[in-house]
Amino acid sequence: MSTKNITNTNQASNAVYGLGLLGAAVYYIQMATSFWTGVIGFIKALLWPAFIVYEVLKHLEL
Repeated sequence: MSTKNITNTNQASNAVYGLGLLGAAVYYIQMATSFWTGVIGFIKALLWPAFIVYEVLKHLEL
Protein backbone atom coordinates (compact mmCIF):
# COMPACT_ATOMS: atom_id res chain seq x y z
CA MET A 1 0.00 0.00 0.00
CA SER A 2 1.21 3.45 -0.82
CA THR A 3 0.40 6.53 1.15
CA LYS A 4 -0.51 9.82 -0.43
CA ASN A 5 1.05 13.03 0.70
CA ILE A 6 -1.55 15.68 1.37
CA THR A 7 -0.21 19.18 0.83
CA ASN A 8 -1.69 22.47 1.82
CA THR A 9 -2.08 24.61 -1.29
CA ASN A 10 -3.21 27.82 0.40
CA GLN A 11 -0.05 28.65 2.31
CA ALA A 12 0.33 32.02 0.58
CA SER A 13 -3.15 33.14 1.58
CA ASN A 14 -2.46 32.04 5.16
CA ALA A 15 0.69 34.16 5.19
CA VAL A 16 -1.19 37.19 3.83
CA TYR A 17 -3.93 36.77 6.43
CA GLY A 18 -1.33 36.38 9.19
CA LEU A 19 0.51 39.52 8.16
CA GLY A 20 -2.78 41.39 7.92
CA LEU A 21 -3.75 40.18 11.38
CA LEU A 22 -0.42 41.25 12.82
CA GLY A 23 -0.55 44.66 11.13
CA ALA A 24 -4.14 45.29 12.20
CA ALA A 25 -3.39 44.25 15.78
CA VAL A 26 -0.40 46.58 15.97
CA TYR A 27 -2.44 49.45 14.48
CA TYR A 28 -5.46 49.03 16.76
CA ILE A 29 -3.38 48.52 19.89
CA GLN A 30 -1.26 51.61 19.14
CA MET A 31 -4.43 53.67 18.75
CA ALA A 32 -5.93 52.35 22.00
CA THR A 33 -6.28 54.85 24.83
CA SER A 34 -7.13 52.27 27.51
CA PHE A 35 -6.82 48.57 28.17
CA TRP A 36 -10.36 47.79 27.02
CA THR A 37 -10.03 49.70 23.76
CA GLY A 38 -6.90 47.62 23.17
CA VAL A 39 -8.89 44.44 23.76
CA ILE A 40 -11.61 45.62 21.37
CA GLY A 41 -8.88 46.53 18.88
CA PHE A 42 -7.44 43.03 19.04
CA ILE A 43 -10.89 41.56 18.41
CA LYS A 44 -11.28 43.90 15.43
CA ALA A 45 -7.90 42.71 14.17
CA LEU A 46 -9.18 39.12 14.23
CA LEU A 47 -12.29 40.08 12.28
CA TRP A 48 -10.84 42.56 9.74
CA PRO A 49 -11.70 40.46 6.67
CA ALA A 50 -15.38 40.50 7.64
CA PHE A 51 -15.31 44.30 7.90
CA ILE A 52 -13.75 44.58 4.44
CA VAL A 53 -16.28 42.23 2.82
CA TYR A 54 -19.15 44.08 4.50
CA GLU A 55 -17.96 47.47 3.25
CA VAL A 56 -17.38 46.18 -0.29
CA LEU A 57 -20.84 44.62 -0.46
CA LYS A 58 -22.39 47.77 0.99
CA HIS A 59 -20.82 49.87 -1.79
CA LEU A 60 -21.82 47.38 -4.48
CA GLU A 61 -25.42 47.44 -3.19
CA LEU A 62 -26.01 43.74 -3.78
